Amino acid sequence: MRENDKDMLTGEPGSADTSPPEETKGAATTAYTEQNTKETPQQEDIQNDSETDKKKRPELSELESELERERYKTRYRSVFRSTVFTLVTVAAIAILVATLWMPVLQIYGTSMTPTLNDGDIVLSYKTSNLKRGDVVAFYYNNRILVKRFIAGPGDWVDMDDQGNVYVNGDLLDEPYVSDKSLGETNIELPYQVPDSRIFVLGDHRTVSIDSRNSSVGCVSNDQIVGELIFRVWPLKGFGLVK
Repeated sequence: MRENDKDMLTGEPGSADTSPPEETKGAATTAYTEQNTKETPQQEDIQNDSETDKKKRPELSELESELERERYKTRYRSVFRSTVFTLVTVAAIAILVATLWMPVLQIYGTSMTPTLNDGDIVLSYKTSNLKRGDVVAFYYNNRILVKRFIAGPGDWVDMDDQGNVYVNGDLLDEPYVSDKSLGETNIELPYQVPDSRIFVLGDHRTVSIDSRNSSVGCVSNDQIVGELIFRVWPLKGFGLVK
């Protein structure tokens, strides 16, 4: 057997060189590098997207501020609705009270001067418990007149030429009258007040048309609006009506 063949046969098993040729290793390395190079832009895109998400993600303080703004809007709407409801309720109650129990009246004319003047605004109180000297409002021909209570049902009323008033023979003390006068009187004196009616006179006796004249006459209970109790305007006259 040839010497070269002997050497090949006597070689130890597994000792054969299996490493790829140098040229092959170079090619594999080049392919791997190119592949890594191709994947790099994708990795950069992923990294950029991650950084963008971080930038878009709100901070905790911003979230708390936005939550506080929403809570404020909710409280504001609740308070606004509550305020509107309260105002509407108060207005409705005021209108009901003004209509049923305390009508607000404005004075026109001069028949009640100096106690009340033209343009005064007063509150009246609905009551049937009137007494002599009270200032009352009553309906007359689709209007409201204001006069002073002088005598009640069954009382006898008399007046002299100087304008002094007598009720059941007693002279009335009338500090609210500045110009006593018999005025526009066309009823027969002394005069007895009918049942369920009251006798009224204006404080300005020379110009007032009242129960002394049959065109107005005595006032029935059904005509009475109420007693004038308080003047609210003008401010300089603010106070009780006396």
